[in-house]
Amino acid sequence: MAALQQQPMFKKLRKLVAAQPAQPTVAIPAGQRVYAVGDVHGCNDLFGALVSAIEADDAARRPAKTTVVLLGDLIDRGPDSAGVIAAARALARRRRVRALCGNHEEMFLQSFEDSEVLRHFLRYGGRETILSYPLDIAAWNAASLSEAQVLMRQAIPADDLEFLCGFEDAIVIGDYLFVHAAIAPGVPLAEQSISDLRWMREPFLSHEGDHGHMVVHGHTISEQAEVRRNRIGIDTGAYLHGKLTALGLEGEARWLLSASEQDGRIVCEKRDL
Repeated sequence: MAALQQQPMFKKLRKLVAAQPAQPTVAIPAGQRVYAVGDVHGCNDLFGALVSAIEADDAARRPAKTTVVLLGDLIDRGPDSAGVIAAARALARRRRVRALCGNHEEMFLQSFEDSEVLRHFLRYGGRETILSYPLDIAAWNAASLSEAQVLMRQAIPADDLEFLCGFEDAIVIGDYLFVHAAIAPGVPLAEQSISDLRWMREPFLSHEGDHGHMVVHGHTISEQAEVRRNRIGIDTGAYLHGKLTALGLEGEARWLLSASEQDGRIVCEKRDL
């Protein structure tokens, strides 16, 4: 081994490795703890189980100022969007919660006034969202788009809409940036478009450069959390794969909590990163 280390190629490789810049430390401010929750998409059973796992995990750790960040797309596709909104509102009454507006919340809110948005919304899980509220399904099935908007206004509580309207576009905590979908590479945060924050996939997903923060996002489904040097994606397909994931952060530490459907029951798991 000593002889190998004296070879020119080995020396050149060692110098090259030493010259590589160390990956910068990424941390949450001292005294704080964050749990970021991926796209729930109307899966209230998974959401309830994951919230319970988060609260148990938080209670088992040393006292801290804890924030739960909901990454958006609480609604659509799954069976109980109304229940998810009610559960998120209840969670916000008992602890610090910040929520991001996803593309599905955007469509939902705009569909009350824009019939073309409503038409689009209904093709991507909006029907399931609306019918999770008390509504006459026969009247709904017979309604025109304008009549459907009237039925929506009658069935969906104003308090739920006010809650969704309060969602944010981006959240910065320490060295972490939380967005629903993505950021445009190379564009300062203050100049990012709302459309990109809620809808973009590429070129963000394949970009390997530094974003100025470690970006935590949902929106793009993967079977497992995607942990890259510049981003962490935690949409694990609650409605598609039956798995909802949260990322825990404290100081430089990271860990994952998940709730998944297994053999007809919900199992919660924890894994350190």
